[in-house]
Amino acid sequence: MSRLGIAVLGATGSVGRNALDVISRFPRRFRATALCAGSNAPALADLARAFRPDVVCLSEGNGVDLRKEFPRGTRLLFGEEGMREAACAANVGIVLAAASGISSIRPVIAAAEKGKRIALANKELLVMAGKFVTAAARRGKGEILPVDSEHSAVFQAIAGSRREEIRRILLTASGGPFRTRTVARMRTATVAQALGHPTWRMGAKISVDSATLMNKGLEVIEATWLFGLPPSRIDVVIHPQSVVHSMVEFRDGSVMAQLGIPDMRIPIGYAFSHPGRLPLELSRLRPHRMKGLTFERPDRKRFPALKLAYSAAETGGSAPAILSGANEEAVRAFLSGQIGFTDIVRVVDRVLSAWSAPFTARSLQEVLAADAQARLDARNELSSHRRRQPS
Repeated sequence: MSRLGIAVLGATGSVGRNALDVISRFPRRFRATALCAGSNAPALADLARAFRPDVVCLSEGNGVDLRKEFPRGTRLLFGEEGMREAACAANVGIVLAAASGISSIRPVIAAAEKGKRIALANKELLVMAGKFVTAAARRGKGEILPVDSEHSAVFQAIAGSRREEIRRILLTASGGPFRTRTVARMRTATVAQALGHPTWRMGAKISVDSATLMNKGLEVIEATWLFGLPPSRIDVVIHPQSVVHSMVEFRDGSVMAQLGIPDMRIPIGYAFSHPGRLPLELSRLRPHRMKGLTFERPDRKRFPALKLAYSAAETGGSAPAILSGANEEAVRAFLSGQIGFTDIVRVVDRVLSAWSAPFTARSLQEVLAADAQARLDARNELSSHRRRQPS
């Protein structure tokens, strides 16, 4: 049996490294044919020496002098065009979309049009351009399989069911490190505290999004595209133990839940092997050792990011792209110490509230333009915020 080629976009990040771990466990079944990263050339070179892909790509930069760092026989590409070439190669069957930000939107759309299976780990792709990514998959007769643990859980729970049988989706959230904190205490939260997720180990940006619950709001928008349900039928429930990854309620009152240990290799492996399952030798869930499972309603007053995300989802068009772009700028400012934790959502709210243009999304270019403008507006708001601070 020939090995299935996998292009890993975002190979040096946490999801990419977990995916490469899965690939390495099944060398007769999978092969990493292409590895792409942003600008971390040394880390990408280490991975290239370990996995010997046909192609590597750095989406940021074009340093020809880097070629000597990579193994002989491995092609080194650069930029968006290089990522597109890597993702669309004939020997690639699956594209793991785990690159952060929006750099991979066009390459992923191109790969979907080629009929590749898209294993989706990047929320921004559907939040910003769900209309265009899903349309590309339909044209190419490909498929989009979620890698987020929550969406993977929903995908597994609805297997074999018709859309009209689904009453609602319940996306679970741990609640993040500030689940029980007052707003007053969150105002003084440090970067280190915001990065201290109670159950998952993730990159800085997604960790902060989990702390504000913006991550869960983005997942609501993502779920509307993956499962074809309106935001009104997608609920968020806080589940601190992170054992139930999500639930689906059906019209007959039945609720299907997917449980498991918090390990990204499980949803990654399922996206690679669907409709089968891989014999992953990982830690096992031991229900008899659990002290209990609890569920809570999210407090939207303490975590207003959820309200903003639901509003953007209902508005549609370019509103989710504006939300996402402004949030990314605000999170970057928080991580660099420019603003406080509770200022993140305040900046996003001001950008959305001040938006005067129509929330249209007639083309991908229009969506990307809205994202760029939202980022500029957020940076202007951040500058105003600094001027308002006492010296």
